[in-house]
Amino acid sequence: MKKLLLATAVAALSVSAANAAPTVYGKAFLAADYVNADFDSRVAGADFDEDTIEINSHSSRLGFKGSEAMTANTDVIYRLEYGTSIDGDNATFSNRDTYLGLNNKQFGEFRVGKNQSSLDRINNVVVNQGYWDNLGTNEMENDVVEALNMADSGRINSSVIWTSPKYDGLPLQVSAMYSSDDDNFNNDAGFGVAAMFDQGTGFTAGLAYDKDQNINGDIIRGTATVDLGKYIAAPVTVGALYQVADYDYDRNTEKEKGLIVSAEMGLTNFARPASIYTQYNKTDNLNGWNDANSDQIVVGGKYMYKDNIIAHAYAGMNSAEDLKTLNTDTGMVATRGDADVFVIGTGLEYLF
Repeated sequence: MKKLLLATAVAALSVSAANAAPTVYGKAFLAADYVNADFDSRVAGADFDEDTIEINSHSSRLGFKGSEAMTANTDVIYRLEYGTSIDGDNATFSNRDTYLGLNNKQFGEFRVGKNQSSLDRINNVVVNQGYWDNLGTNEMENDVVEALNMADSGRINSSVIWTSPKYDGLPLQVSAMYSSDDDNFNNDAGFGVAAMFDQGTGFTAGLAYDKDQNINGDIIRGTATVDLGKYIAAPVTVGALYQVADYDYDRNTEKEKGLIVSAEMGLTNFARPASIYTQYNKTDNLNGWNDANSDQIVVGGKYMYKDNIIAHAYAGMNSAEDLKTLNTDTGMVATRGDADVFVIGTGLEYLF
């Protein structure tokens, strides 16, 4: 009898430890990118030119996540995710999504910590990978140029995000977010809401609003995608995103207007899953500055040697004109110049 009780106790402890153990996961993505970037400055001697092959780490990360039952209907959930550059250019870890929360079957999920903003809850339109895996800013060396694309969704410090549970017969999921401002004493705070409609028929539609989170101002975003393979004999998914950002500067500005259209097609004549894609970005009044505009076009493809080993190839170009900046000391707006970025890259992504 004593042996039976001991065995039962050991088994119970083992189950409890297993439930509490986190899942370790991550991504290593290295690529060789040929980068040709040119910035024609309005200031004499401030031009910039880059023509080189770079070894880049794209969104590589390491994370720990898990959950544990607290009651019959509520689980404690957590995630600690950190980004790193495995090429060694940045030998530190930076916070990505890091939160502690609760998931209740009736009331939904609450995450408190550093969370991706609610704008991202409706973003299933971006198909770009590697260097061009962005909706917002492209990078040029030494931060010479910023905002070559529209305002993007970012991770928000000191935030709480709620996600509604999915109810049978209701193909709508709602998210709401609040963020405090712990960095100064002006009591600024932000909030956002998002709703995604998905019946599982191949069509999705999303609408989101953001106030003082990703920018000082308002963002409204709408998205839609259609899986044509559900309706016709074509393995193609198309998507569109439209966004308007209203910046709260100390002087009059224009509303930034951004458009994305994308398409991805699965290839059936390969031994393993493969696809090709294209994406076009257009942004008017970048950062809210009148006549500062950009266009971006990218084509690419990926091949899955295994579900967790993916080869990538891509090529793209971004052209931006009349980029401007605000001098916070004088309050004057200055036109910095025009920029062109051309990149061809190939890389390998490993998921674990």
